[in-house]
Amino acid sequence: MFLKLCLLFVVLPCAELALLGLVGQRIGLAPTLGIILLTGVLGAWLARRQGAQAWRNVHRAVAEGRLPTGELLEALLVFAAGLLLLTPGLLTDSAGLALLIPVCRMRVRRALARRLGSYVQAHAHDVHRAPGDSMRQDDPYTVEGRALRVEDADD
Repeated sequence: MFLKLCLLFVVLPCAELALLGLVGQRIGLAPTLGIILLTGVLGAWLARRQGAQAWRNVHRAVAEGRLPTGELLEALLVFAAGLLLLTPGLLTDSAGLALLIPVCRMRVRRALARRLGSYVQAHAHDVHRAPGDSMRQDDPYTVEGRALRVEDADD
């Protein structure tokens, strides 16, 4: 975890600064700043537009009575793209713009879903039971009940 945080907060900013310096030397300061501003504005517009669509998809799934897992992951990736685009730098802007391309986002979503799925399966056992114990009928964490229609509730 410490290594990941070091990469995120030390190595990435150093790489961003080095790349900005190289690009600035190659094309000049004004065009470099223009690229950063253009990607920020374009990315913010795209993230807002796609983020609104992602939330509409989440609401539609909930209205249909489905668990919006894929839709929430999609919205999370669009949000991450917006955060990356708000971070100044060419590497983060490139990653953010890539996440706003539906094909790229779909591939990242699938990979993330596979990783999260295996994590959830590995950690899905109840902390009160040993891993591998099957669910028993007399389990204190199992709740049984009967579904009633609202009209039948007075019976």
